Amino acid sequence: MKLHVALSIVIGMAIATTLVMMNDGTEIFRAVVGAGWGILAVLAIHPLQTVLAGLGWRALVPQEAPPGWLAFAVLRWIREAVNALLPVAQIGGELVGARLLALQGVALPTSGAATAVDLTIEMLSQLVFTLLGVGLLAFGPYDPAMARWAGGATAAALVVVVAFILAQRRGLFRLLERVLLRLADGPRWAVLGDFAGLHDTVIAIYRDPRRLATAGAHHLTSWLIGGIEVMVALHVVGVDVGLSQGLLIESIGQAMRTVGFAIPGSLGIQEGGYILVCGLVGIGPQSAIELSLLKRVREVVLGVPGLVAWHWIEGRHLAWRAALTGQPEKSSEVAP
Repeated sequence: MKLHVALSIVIGMAIATTLVMMNDGTEIFRAVVGAGWGILAVLAIHPLQTVLAGLGWRALVPQEAPPGWLAFAVLRWIREAVNALLPVAQIGGELVGARLLALQGVALPTSGAATAVDLTIEMLSQLVFTLLGVGLLAFGPYDPAMARWAGGATAAALVVVVAFILAQRRGLFRLLERVLLRLADGPRWAVLGDFAGLHDTVIAIYRDPRRLATAGAHHLTSWLIGGIEVMVALHVVGVDVGLSQGLLIESIGQAMRTVGFAIPGSLGIQEGGYILVCGLVGIGPQSAIELSLLKRVREVVLGVPGLVAWHWIEGRHLAWRAALTGQPEKSSEVAP
């Protein structure tokens, strides 16, 4: 593990631990443990979000017969597990997802392009979701200064996303493609030659508004269901909120989590974000941290099997390659 990654994890854990201890850590632990079977209700909601996000990803694959919705749901599950539980700054899951999609029979340029555009559409849909939260702040009985701050942050994020889209359309992936193809000249990296056509595939996807709209609708619906998850999670720790409050907490809370993308799992950032946004609707810091911890319990309970599934798929692929070639596959050739 690189030093800066390890340092970011330590800092994030220190912030999260400090916030817990400052708000009666013993009571927080008791409330989370006391949720008991209610945690299953929190766990039961997220798979629907995963399926919808997987359908959004599938809609962007420009081929007549892409893998089925279940395959994309599983791959999306693995993407989320990698981003949530491994020190990859919340982007390693996309690299793993693109590779696993290629193992499902999708050409590597297509899997890479679809995954990159999917990440972009997901970011755009999150901005729309955040704007919903800003609207609820602006027109509700909340501090108007917070609405202005959230709106400004959302506008800045929109500039970044638009710049990323323009970079993709103007040749970002053409440049990446050239670098990969140059590396492919060496025998050790010959597999990178399969990335030829990456840029053209990205542009082709962006030229299909139907695919983009379908993907965006699925992702936005997935984000909206997150508001229901907040309602259920707060209910099991003894706090009842309405749907509008749940959407407000989730939209602004997820935006703050995104700000901390450089810290694996947004450790500390997520907890601080929920304390801030929950305070706007009259929910105390203790309950806000309990909400955050329930989400982290969900990430671990669903994520660990996701990591196991990833390694099982990779292991099965290696065994299949070894059976075909009669030689064991080198680990350096399968790193995502």
